[in-house]
Parts: sequence; structure tokens; C-alpha cells
Amino acid sequence: MPYSILLVDDEEIIRRTLSLDLKDAGYEVTQAASGEEAIARLKERKFEMVITDLMMEGLDGIQVLKEGKKEHSALLVLILTGYGSLTTAIDALRLGASDYVLKPYDKDEILLRITNCLEKMELKKKVELYENVLPLCCMCKKIRDGEPGKGKWLDIDAYLLKNANVGIDHGYCEECREKKKGDIYLEKQKKDQNMKRLAK
Repeated sequence: MPYSILLVDDEEIIRRTLSLDLKDAGYEVTQAASGEEAIARLKERKFEMVITDLMMEGLDGIQVLKEGKKEHSALLVLILTGYGSLTTAIDALRLGASDYVLKPYDKDEILLRITNCLEKMELKKKVELYENVLPLCCMCKKIRDGEPGKGKWLDIDAYLLKNANVGIDHGYCEECREKKKGDIYLEKQKKDQNMKRLAK
């Protein structure tokens, strides 16, 4: 499924040209002619990225950035700016923009910047995914405590006590209880047979 991009610019020629470039590169593109329209679209659905002009009538690119981040904190925002607004573009980076591109944009450069932003997003998702996974030994079922590849292997009881301050009350579930009963019965039968053999 292609990445979805919201393209925001009050200049129709830039919107149309950049939209075609992005679609040719395989992206799904939605256009907005103003900051107000962009924010309305961000409330309607989720986008992976917003590419917004910095200087627009009404709500500008900084306001689109702030509102977009309120709607979706992981939203990538790429700022389009002219030379005269370079310091404002740098301020946008401090506010959470992913990158900026100077206008008039170069097609290859903007596509490269978009690719880099999306790759960083995917890497961040992977890191977050692995942070939420417990490394478990497939043989002894011990859990690694600490940094991947460096922590000590602990029994689940010790791990939970240390990290969640939770003790474990050992018992049997219904299936295991029935299996254990069967094992005890078989063991008793073997003992009885051995006793009979010894008695002969």
C-alpha cells in the first residue's frame, strides 16, 4: 500500500506539479489549498506525511505542523520554504518538522528527502516494536533482563519480581492438573508392579 501524503500549498501550479511528481514516484497524494483545508483533512483521516508551504495566507505551515502533530504525533512534516524564510524553517525543525526543502524545489532532491524521512519512520517503528518484545529463551524459557544481547538471563519468577514487583503463586491449570493426576497414577502403577515383582 503506498504512503499517503497531504500536500499543502496556496499556489496551484506548485500543488499540481509536485502532486504529479509524487504520484509518479508511487505515493498517494491529497491536496489542500490552504492551512485551514489541510487541518480539516488531517481531522478526517491519517496521513504518513504532510508537505506544506511555510508562507501561506491564513494559517501558515508552522500552524499546519503544530495542528498536524496534535492530531497524529508520529506525523512526518516536510516544510517547503523560500530563501528568505530559512530561519523560520529551522524553527520548524525545532517544533518537530522532519525536514525542509528550499523553493523552487528540485524533483530528485525532494524525492530523496521524502524517502529518507519515511525510512527513519519505519526504523523508529521497528525499534518501538522490539522495545515491546521480551527476549525469551526457547529452551529454558528464561527472560533476558536489560539491553539486547547484554542482560542476564532470569527465571520468569525473578524477572517479574525485579521488573514488575510481582510475585508468582505456583499452581496448575485444569489441563495440567489432569495430566499430573494421570502421571501420578502411572507412577503408582509402576511402583505397585515393582513391589509385586520383588515380593515373588
